[in-house]
Amino acid sequence: MNTKKWEFTPLQIAAHLGSLIPAILIGWDISTGNFGIDPIRDFTFRTGKAALVLLLLSLACTPLNTLFKFKQVLKLRRPFGLYSFFYASVHFAIFIGLDYAFKWNLIQDALLEKRYALVGLATGLILLALTITSTIGWQRRLKKNWKKLHKLTYVAGLLAVVHYIWLVKQGVLDPWYFAAILLVLFILRLPTIKKALSSLRKRNLQRASH
Repeated sequence: MNTKKWEFTPLQIAAHLGSLIPAILIGWDISTGNFGIDPIRDFTFRTGKAALVLLLLSLACTPLNTLFKFKQVLKLRRPFGLYSFFYASVHFAIFIGLDYAFKWNLIQDALLEKRYALVGLATGLILLALTITSTIGWQRRLKKNWKKLHKLTYVAGLLAVVHYIWLVKQGVLDPWYFAAILLVLFILRLPTIKKALSSLRKRNLQRASH
């Protein structure tokens, strides 16, 4: 048996534990009855926010490696993405199961009438496709198309931010902070910016070695 497959670095362990904290806190609040007057809304918001944070963390891994040559962080892209899908799935399950009690006619009306719901569904479908194709087997099957497909992570991030903006009331700034972070991540992925940052990092290393 190949034990190396199951070996984790301290960074990976910290990432897994950190990703589970929102679920642990929600489970604790449910078990102790520690929730507000509208628990469905509270848990919907918390799972959605956890999904968005982890999605942005997944997107941040490549720029962090570009900036600092910190290759270990690349191993976190998949787990962060999978955890994001997990929280998004719980988020959606709360929406259809608790909020709408599996009344499909009401769910259909909500998707057609509430733009944030439709955008949220589109985000979830993209995350589903990315999760299914995240394995090595799918990488081999899709070959070059695998990287093209997984660039949809940025589309999912954009849709998730739009979903959040449309969901909250006007004047709430939280979703705009996430939008700003996503914009920075977009900019850092531009070829000219990546090249400039790489050159700057090399010059700094050369100065430090002298």
